[in-house]
Amino acid sequence: MGTGLYTPRDTARWDAVGRRPDRYRTPVVLTKGTPLTAHTSPTWAARWRALALSATAVGTALALSACGGARTADAAGGTAAASGGTSCVETDGDTIKIGFLNSLSGTMAISEQTVRDSLDLAAEEINEAGGVLGKQLEVVGEDGASEPTVFAEKAEKLISSDCVAAVFGGWTSSSRKAMLPVFESKNSLLFYPVQYEGLEASPNIFYTGATTNQQIIPGMDYLKEQGKTKVFLVGSDYVFPRTANKIINAYAEANGIEIVGEEYAPLGHTDFATIVNKLKSSGADAVFNTLNGDSNVAFFKEYKNVGLTADAVPVVSVSIAEEEVGGIGVDNIVGQLTAWNYYQTVESPTNEEFVAAFKAKYGDDRPTSDPMEAAYTSLYLWKGMVEKAESFAVADIQEAADGVSFDAPEGTVTVNGDNHHIAKTAYIGKIDADGLIYPVWESDGPIEPDPFLEGYDWAEGLS
Repeated sequence: MGTGLYTPRDTARWDAVGRRPDRYRTPVVLTKGTPLTAHTSPTWAARWRALALSATAVGTALALSACGGARTADAAGGTAAASGGTSCVETDGDTIKIGFLNSLSGTMAISEQTVRDSLDLAAEEINEAGGVLGKQLEVVGEDGASEPTVFAEKAEKLISSDCVAAVFGGWTSSSRKAMLPVFESKNSLLFYPVQYEGLEASPNIFYTGATTNQQIIPGMDYLKEQGKTKVFLVGSDYVFPRTANKIINAYAEANGIEIVGEEYAPLGHTDFATIVNKLKSSGADAVFNTLNGDSNVAFFKEYKNVGLTADAVPVVSVSIAEEEVGGIGVDNIVGQLTAWNYYQTVESPTNEEFVAAFKAKYGDDRPTSDPMEAAYTSLYLWKGMVEKAESFAVADIQEAADGVSFDAPEGTVTVNGDNHHIAKTAYIGKIDADGLIYPVWESDGPIEPDPFLEGYDWAEGLS
């Protein structure tokens, strides 16, 4: 596992992905009030190989309409649209529109409402500090309703009808996969804030949550270090868990770990008696959990009901953060493990300021968590890219993105212009009786994003 902010790979790999050694240099770091300085990036077209990977299949299935009546934007904001016109983003006023797209209803609302709250906080802070390029942010909010097709439809509306400059949101990989062809066909930008399974990159998406080598692999590394050799996999039945488990199976084979069971349940599933009984009889000494949403409540209650314990068979979860702990019930999950890149308990002045601001706005009983922090950070990163580019235009932002950094609550994060992911520190945390998660392990500094796992021999062929 790489641990440096920019860990060089061999020249052949650089050539294969269109990278150059001179791209690995000191990033431009900013805080909330710091203006950016110039930073030269190579030609955008040279960065991207055939990154339509999953978008092609999804795009043909969605058959979304072309952009409606476009309005001409000024030089600072005009961008080519799929219909051949110009972007309808209006940049000649005192405001600029942005879109927030999160599930406020359905099975994922338990997780996504907190992301919307942190986005609202960031927008409020940015406006109070003077906005972006002197323009106040005008937020247009939509509910993805925990349905990928709804996410695609709402993304289309935000881009084509509401004329937003960028969209922030999504949670499940299914929602992201559904939105990806919309953003590519409309040449707009999505900032996606949640850890995911990797094996993807798009010039129209910035991934501010962890990719595989920043969360899943550290989680497995930790289990290996703890001497766990028999792992049971349980997940929701959609893109992220199945792809994550494909990667975990390859990791396990290369690292002397036996996968003793692999079970999936539909999103929103609440009857885990059969799956948990299989887990109990499998001989597993650890569980890797990729369940999402409120299914975790039913799973951990059943886990406890059959007598399984965190000491005997620990569960590492990658979609349970502080907000979900309360919904699951602390008594059902105390002592269990999580793999993330941020916890409320991370010790730093920046995080203390963030936690205080969030609680002041939403109440002392509201914890902060990784996805909300990544969403909060995403809005500041977009602000940094826009101000560096001195433009709201998509192409200008894409060119300016490389090296843009932010002094985030999780620590300094830096955008990789090649793959639109960010360098992040990995943490393994343990859930305490107070409902908070405390780090028990962390990586040696920020890990460079490697979404296609090109730095791991055992992952060859996965992408």
